Amino acid sequence: MKPPRPAEPANASGNPIQASVGDAPRAPLVSLVAKTLAIGAMEVRKLRHDPTELATRAVQPVLWLLVFGQVMSRGRVIDTGGAPYLDFLTFGILAQSVLFIAIFNGISVIWERDLGIVHKLLASPTPRAALVLGKSLGGGVRTLVQAAVVMVLALAIGVHLRVDPVSIAGVAFFVVLGAAVFSSFSLIIACIVKTRERFMGVGQVLTVPLFFASNAIYPTSLMPRALQIVSEANPLSYQVDALRRLLLPGFASVAGSGLVLDAAVLAAAVVVLVALCARLYPDLAR
Repeated sequence: MKPPRPAEPANASGNPIQASVGDAPRAPLVSLVAKTLAIGAMEVRKLRHDPTELATRAVQPVLWLLVFGQVMSRGRVIDTGGAPYLDFLTFGILAQSVLFIAIFNGISVIWERDLGIVHKLLASPTPRAALVLGKSLGGGVRTLVQAAVVMVLALAIGVHLRVDPVSIAGVAFFVVLGAAVFSSFSLIIACIVKTRERFMGVGQVLTVPLFFASNAIYPTSLMPRALQIVSEANPLSYQVDALRRLLLPGFASVAGSGLVLDAAVLAAAVVVLVALCARLYPDLAR
């Protein structure tokens, strides 16, 4: 005797419900991307509540270019391989502005924890990696405005830039990718220290060595060998190198790295930092 056939699920009218392809759950990768974009869009919308933040953050790179850059370019004490020092410095300041915005992005999750938002996000089915990637992506989009300010100022003071659609698209890509690296790093710090006061102190301590132990304001050839090794392990150096290759006419990196290597190093850093932060993120709510 054949076993009875299981009854098909029925709707309120008693008619059987036919399964369709659209009822199947979305692929994990598609779901991860969709939720990452949703979190990123939520982060970008925060700018509506305080648009003056962009203006205040633009003050520091403006001072670096108009004061430090103008003075050092007149002194001509740093060998930049034939490029004017102000041209050489501009891309370091562009990367610096990305670093300074992204490295303090983690303080937002501390505020959200105090408001109870983090607990709600952790209780949702959103993957932890999507939470981290979304916040990093939102931080990257914010830095695009800062990058545009620096580039417009650079053109206004006579910096020679290679301005074409391909170069601008490449700059946008590396700005967002670099911001994702340092935003993820910032979120890791927030998960460890858990208080705003400690976070601000640690963030300020880390930005200085990251900036000065890179090729942002001087070539790595001028550094002691020990500092050169640190610079080669510093993601900021690869971001600066990529920006110079894209926008500075005739620039050739001292280290000889290309755009592919720069992108690979930054992408690998994002993957490692996001994976680590995804494991630490639940600890933030404790």
